[in-house]
Amino acid sequence: MYIYSRHIDWVFFDIGSTLVNEEKAYAHRIRDMIRGTPVTFDSFVEKRDLFAKEGLNGEQKAIEYFGLTKTPWHSEDEVPFDDCAQTLSALYRKGYGLGVIANQNPGAKQRLDAWGLGRYFAVIASSAEMGAAKPDREIFLRALAMASCRPENAVMVGDRADNDIRPAKEIGMLTIQVTRGTGVYPPPSDAAEAPDITVGSLKELLRYL
Repeated sequence: MYIYSRHIDWVFFDIGSTLVNEEKAYAHRIRDMIRGTPVTFDSFVEKRDLFAKEGLNGEQKAIEYFGLTKTPWHSEDEVPFDDCAQTLSALYRKGYGLGVIANQNPGAKQRLDAWGLGRYFAVIASSAEMGAAKPDREIFLRALAMASCRPENAVMVGDRADNDIRPAKEIGMLTIQVTRGTGVYPPPSDAAEAPDITVGSLKELLRYL
């Protein structure tokens, strides 16, 4: 299909806050971090969101602000968004190659399989297995090589301007930002972080793809 005069063969996705809802996992980690401290859940979230709106890594800056220790991530709390499987199925039926480019703990393929999503993806480029992490362009280039796809014939779909949009645009991919999660708070710092298309949900992708 052509978008903005480009022929698109492949659609790549981030996982967290794009394909899957991480709210419960974030809440679990916050409760773990503040246990035994005077920091309240609401105060941590308020400070995290404030830092995020300033264009910073909200969670990390809040951890530093309160002097907390970052605790392990609970992947078992992640659940696919309601429109995820339906959208992937529709794109798959349209003939797009589908892939993942994501910063993930080991076992991303197994988690995708457990959610019933793995069958849609021909390429899974996860940082834990690839030895490269976003925003490093290397993980994008290696995913494209695995797909035998040129950057201009691919789309990157993600929630974060810094990790998903900027590096994908810099190598020539089309970019779509899904406005979910704290990654959407900061405005683009420059043109490289401005997505080509913005959607509020995965199902809205079907208007363009």
